[in-house]
Amino acid sequence: MKIVETTKIGQCVYRLALRGCTRLTAGCKGALACAANRETGAARFALQTILENEEIATREGMPICQDTGMACVFLELGQEVHLSGMPLTDAVDEGVRRAYADGNFRKSICDPLTRRNTGDNTPAHLHVEIVAGDKIKIRFLPKGFGSENMSRLNMLTPAEGREGILDTIVETVRSAGSRPCPPVVVGVGIGGSFDSCAYLAKKALFRPLGTRNARSDVASIEKEALEKINALGIGAQGFGGSVTALDVLCEAAPTHIAGLPVAVNIQCHCVRYEEEAL
Repeated sequence: MKIVETTKIGQCVYRLALRGCTRLTAGCKGALACAANRETGAARFALQTILENEEIATREGMPICQDTGMACVFLELGQEVHLSGMPLTDAVDEGVRRAYADGNFRKSICDPLTRRNTGDNTPAHLHVEIVAGDKIKIRFLPKGFGSENMSRLNMLTPAEGREGILDTIVETVRSAGSRPCPPVVVGVGIGGSFDSCAYLAKKALFRPLGTRNARSDVASIEKEALEKINALGIGAQGFGGSVTALDVLCEAAPTHIAGLPVAVNIQCHCVRYEEEAL
């Protein structure tokens, strides 16, 4: 049995948050550069400006975007690990609290009714998944709400099938227009239940851009949805062009015979997650 002090998890979250708010993933940078080479006019200018902004943010240790987001923490916890010390949620929140203070990041978390800000960007949105082994994998995603607000969950009927899934994905992006700061990355959950479907969609955002689901039928939905979205002509920052989405990434899970949940979690062009293992 491996014993891990939860303070170590909090320290890891602290490091991930400081890095995650100030730089894009390598895959995102590459995809944006490729998109810039494909576009012309205002769309190319927008993409080049996005890349220049990332270079400055990384060099100066400044946020890439002023919306440093809701702190979403995904924990894969090996079942052979015993946690000791303060409660896990407290340790995670302490890591977020310190990082957002030390990084001078915007604190955006508030009460849903009074709108009173919590003042330190906590509580974090924590997901814990128990897996085999004695390792802990920690992922940090600062999720901005310009894109989160454009996300959707539809409870389709089984009869709507593949075409219904595609229509849900494409229509969600079409109706969002320029509001989620495209080019976007589209995370999609297919199946599960009302709540787990949305979890699948957000989890899909951690997939490397350009990868395809191991299931050929799901991979074909990813490919076709991406083609249809990029045919919309919304383009970078809404200036038009051939790149409205950098990728569509789908995850699927078994569901009830009477249902077909489909969740679409939109991520803006600012793909900025970090991960570590303990």
